[in-house]
Amino acid sequence: MSEALPSRVRVVEVGPRDGLQNEPRALGVAERIQLCKTLIASGVQHLEVGSFVSPRWVPQMAGTAEVLAGLGRPPGVVRSVLVPNMQGFEAALATGVDEIAVFAAASEGFSERNINCSIAESLARFVPVVEGARAAGIRVRGYVSCVLGCPYDGAIAPDQVASVTRELLELGCAEVSLGDTIGVGTPGRTRALWQRVGREVPLGRLAGHFHDTYGQALANVYASLLEGIAVFDSSVAGLGGCPYARGASGNVASEDLVYLLDGLGLATGVDLARLVEAGQDVSALLGRSNQSRVGRARAARAVD
Repeated sequence: MSEALPSRVRVVEVGPRDGLQNEPRALGVAERIQLCKTLIASGVQHLEVGSFVSPRWVPQMAGTAEVLAGLGRPPGVVRSVLVPNMQGFEAALATGVDEIAVFAAASEGFSERNINCSIAESLARFVPVVEGARAAGIRVRGYVSCVLGCPYDGAIAPDQVASVTRELLELGCAEVSLGDTIGVGTPGRTRALWQRVGREVPLGRLAGHFHDTYGQALANVYASLLEGIAVFDSSVAGLGGCPYARGASGNVASEDLVYLLDGLGLATGVDLARLVEAGQDVSALLGRSNQSRVGRARAARAVD
């Protein structure tokens, strides 16, 4: 168990993919390109741009290749995309992305309903994808969902999370992000999870991905920092949710995460004021309220 906080934290902005894919309104390619550029201008250096999945299933992600083409290759920025299979990988490879992401679950029930296969089958599907990415010199990031609870299977054993995480790293993932998909985690359970998983794999190769359904996301981030985790996924304006978990809110808002980290004196390289502007802009485009508390507070202060 570590109590010393990391001096620097990497923020992985997932709004353009994980956020937008769960929004009712689909943004156009030009709007998504502008969102990505605005986020990069705020200092984001690791950006999940989109995914190569069938537009029949996720219409919000149609045109990801065009988004990547319009975005170009901003220096110092990792452009990541989610791929579910070899077909998606080949499409991603043609765009020259920096990183691909593969998606597994710690819950059998969630895996069956989300990607229509068991955990073991999903990992087997990823073998040729990861091998192809490594041969092409493309970094691979893994995701594990439902690490602190599942809408179908209930509580998830930390041993199961550790097992899936270890298998993803052994497959060739450079980093694995553990996700509290339905936002039921609490700080004590979060610390216990990192301690258990850390007995299997290096904590330096893990990231935290917290949803804020029960208002615990920032508390769980802080609990993770205490355990030595220094990479966190977040979504500008708190975009998104989880279509497989009724009532589950979006990822922790990037603005709220950066505000916390700034307050702790931890470097991120992200300019909070510019990030707040990006959140306000995308919320207006989507016709939704800004789910970032920092964004709402800054907007109210501006009016006053």
